[in-house]
Amino acid sequence: MVGAGNMGGAMLARWLASGVAAERVTVVSPSRRTQPIGVRVVEVIPAEPFDTVVLACKPQQLATVAPTLHGHAPRVLLSILAGVEVATLTALTRAPVVRAMPNLPVAIGKGVVALHGGRGTEPGERAAALMTPLGLVEWIGDERLFDLVTALAGSGPAFLYRFVDAMARAGEALGLPFDQAARLALATTAGAAALAAGSDVRPGVLADRVASPGGSTREGLNVLDDDDALMRLLTGTLAAAARRNGEMAAAARKAGSG
Repeated sequence: MVGAGNMGGAMLARWLASGVAAERVTVVSPSRRTQPIGVRVVEVIPAEPFDTVVLACKPQQLATVAPTLHGHAPRVLLSILAGVEVATLTALTRAPVVRAMPNLPVAIGKGVVALHGGRGTEPGERAAALMTPLGLVEWIGDERLFDLVTALAGSGPAFLYRFVDAMARAGEALGLPFDQAARLALATTAGAAALAAGSDVRPGVLADRVASPGGSTREGLNVLDDDDALMRLLTGTLAAAARRNGEMAAAARKAGSG
C-alpha cells in the first residue's frame, strides 16, 4: 500500500480483521506513520515484486510517487486516488489498472466500493475479491460517471454525518439537551438506515409510510419537500464535490504528462 492514512488505514484494518496476515502487507509511508503490528513500513516502494499495489496516497502526491512505479509490474494496480483516471495511471505503470472509490465505513465491512477498469479480467476479479470484505462492491462502466459516484458514495458519509449533526443541533435549538439530542439523532439514523437496507421498497416510499396524512411527520416533510428544497440542496452538494473531482483529474493528467 502506497499510503495508509484515514481511508487506506480503514481498508487495511478491515483486511486484517477479515484474515489477511499482517506480514503480507507492506505500507509505503515517508513519515513512517504507525501501522498495525506485523505490517512492514518502509519509506519508498521496495524493488521486490508485489502481486498487488494499492495507491492510497493523496492525489496531489501522484507526481512524487509516479517515478517509483515505473519499475514495477504487479498483477494489478488498484488506485483509490480521487479524480485520477485510469489512462493517467496506465501511462505510469506496466500493470493492469483498476480504479476504486471506497468510503470510510469499509473499516467495519459496511462500506461501498465503486470499481472501474478490468471488469471480467483476472486483474479486475482480483480487485473485486480484495474489495468484497469491505462492503458493497459496484462496477461503474462509464468512467465519466466516476466523479459523481465519488461525490455520492465516497463523500456521502461526510454529508450524512453533517445531516445527523444538524438534526441534533436543531433538537438542541428547540430545547433538548445536546447530548440527548445527539444520541437520539444517531440512533434514529442507524435504525432507519438498517430498516431501509432490508426493505424491498425505496426509502422515499418508507418516508411516506411514516408520514400519516395531516400528522406531525408530514408537516416536517412538507418543509423538506417545499420547492424540492432538500433535493436542490443535495444536488448542489454532489455537483460541487463532483466538480472538484474533475479539477483534480485535470491536475493529475497535467502532472502525469509533465
